[in-house]
Amino acid sequence: MPTIFDYSGDDDFCPAWSLHSKPKEPSLFLSLARHVDVYFPPRKRSRISAPFVFSGEGFEQKQQPSIEILPDECMFEIFRRMPGGQEKSACACVSKRWLMLVSSIQRDELCSKVPTETLNPEASLVFSKAEEPIEGGRKIEVVASNGNELKSDDGIESDGFLSRCLEGKKATDVRLAAIAVGTASRGGLGKLSIRGNNSSRGVTNLGLRVIARGCPSLRVLSLWDVSSIGDEGLLEIANGCRLLEKLDLVQCPAISDKTLLAFAKNCPNLTSLTIESCLNIGSEGIEAVGKSCPNLKSVSIKDCPLVCDQGIAGLFSSASSTLSKVKLQALDITDVSLAVIGHYGKALTDLVLTGLQKVGERGFWVLGNARGLLKLKSLTVTSCRGMTDLGLDAVVKGCPSLKQFCLRKSSFLSDNGLISFAKSAGALESLQLEECHRITQFGFFGTLFNCGAKMKALGLTNCLGFKDVNFGLPLVLPCISLQSLSIRNCPGFGNASLSLVGRLCPQLQNLDLTGQHGITDTGILPLLENVDGGLVKVNLGGCINVTDKVVSTIVRRNGLTLELLNLDGCKKITDASLVSIAENCSLLSELDLSNCASITDYGIAAMARANQLGIQILSLSGCWLLSNKSVPLLKKLGQTLLGLNLQNCYGICSNKVDVLVEQLWRCDILY
Repeated sequence: MPTIFDYSGDDDFCPAWSLHSKPKEPSLFLSLARHVDVYFPPRKRSRISAPFVFSGEGFEQKQQPSIEILPDECMFEIFRRMPGGQEKSACACVSKRWLMLVSSIQRDELCSKVPTETLNPEASLVFSKAEEPIEGGRKIEVVASNGNELKSDDGIESDGFLSRCLEGKKATDVRLAAIAVGTASRGGLGKLSIRGNNSSRGVTNLGLRVIARGCPSLRVLSLWDVSSIGDEGLLEIANGCRLLEKLDLVQCPAISDKTLLAFAKNCPNLTSLTIESCLNIGSEGIEAVGKSCPNLKSVSIKDCPLVCDQGIAGLFSSASSTLSKVKLQALDITDVSLAVIGHYGKALTDLVLTGLQKVGERGFWVLGNARGLLKLKSLTVTSCRGMTDLGLDAVVKGCPSLKQFCLRKSSFLSDNGLISFAKSAGALESLQLEECHRITQFGFFGTLFNCGAKMKALGLTNCLGFKDVNFGLPLVLPCISLQSLSIRNCPGFGNASLSLVGRLCPQLQNLDLTGQHGITDTGILPLLENVDGGLVKVNLGGCINVTDKVVSTIVRRNGLTLELLNLDGCKKITDASLVSIAENCSLLSELDLSNCASITDYGIAAMARANQLGIQILSLSGCWLLSNKSVPLLKKLGQTLLGLNLQNCYGICSNKVDVLVEQLWRCDILY
């Protein structure tokens, strides 16, 4: 047991020397009272840093004074007197409480008079004066002790350069508060996107209130699938972010017309509005936006059951001079709406109509005969029963500037209507037909005969009315303007039809025959022989009967122009095609050989030896005959590669691919 010492004064507790003559004494504790022990490590600094108060029973440590004991009201007064955005950001990093307090400060709550006390003793920075607000912001001059003038921004004045996107679990009120504080002094938040719903602690009206108070420069707001946000939060945005130009509300069931009324009242710069699957938004809000937003140019409304003819009529009648792009999908509107669009859509250039079940043939007839769509350049109609031969003829006659027309899922359009449309559409450049099963070879070739000198692109997708019949081709002038032809998944379009296309379209540059299982070399080779301009993009994906002869012909005749070649699923393609590609293609940047099961290491070696080959995207997915021998060859090709797909290449070991990933660090490799 250690010797008991007598205490004579303050010097008895000295941490600079040991109390024991033998430093390695087994017991190094000095008992002062019951339940209190003080440890003195020999020849080390004391571990007691706070002052102690001794009492009869022992001693206790005094608590240092902390700013945290101040109530929120006092902290709020301190924060609103902060001189700049950097100081606010630093304070917001201390705790969640400070973050929420800093982010809750409104512009009109900022202290207009700057205190004269020294904010930073080390730098001796003293405020001299505060300037008047400029365009909603306030700049403060800071004068240092040496007389130099320093300027600090309070974070309110900004131009909205920054963009932020919160998705899923990252979408919380705390993150929104951090964004509001952090972006204020770095250009200001200009675009905010919130996608997905966080069921546990997602974004609420409080988060939007923080953005409204701290981000007055916000110009774009997109909310996708956020059911926890209602009118209250968006009313704050409308009041605080009056520079808003684009608003997207998708799958927000708690939002009603109150929100649109507020934006119509406070955001006159609104140019784009998207409303989708918002069950409580109706005609009143849509009509208000049209009346109060003189710069409105783009409107998209989808799956909103409360929007009816009244809303569409009010929108177009009020914004007829500015509205240029409109998309209406799955709405409860009738022929009346199309009549209003046809009359008031004087500035309309792009129109999309989808799933309008109550719109009949009369609606499209009035749409064209109203003679108001003189500037319409692009029209897309999907799943509208009213689009018949008569309706299409009226539309094309009433839209003389129409350049792009896309018709999907039309059960009533026939060959006669399509040919009549091609004759009347003098400015048409692109025609796309999808799931129009009444269209046959007669309508297709009739369109090529009568499309005029401006048609550049023609596409057919999933049209089941074709039957590959070889009929005599009349002596007509070829369609020299057509540059792009796409025939996708039309089983009746075979070799005979494709051979005729080659005679009619000698200037083809882009050819897409995806999913045409019935096409063989017999149909493609005559087309290739008649093409004079040089093919740039060729897609033969799914053409299971195409052989190396076709590929060799393509690359030999178009090697100096070909940029993309897709042979996905062409099972008869072998290494011979890769040898031809290596010898002839100097501009090829994208090559897809997925599921070409006959490709081996020899073909990869042939491409690796080609010095002029500069492929950037290469897909070898499903080429199971490739082995580890291809890895060094791919490394050589990797000098230009940016993307490489090696999925389902079972002959290549994963460790070899890992080495390749390390060596080709610029290339995105899938395996």
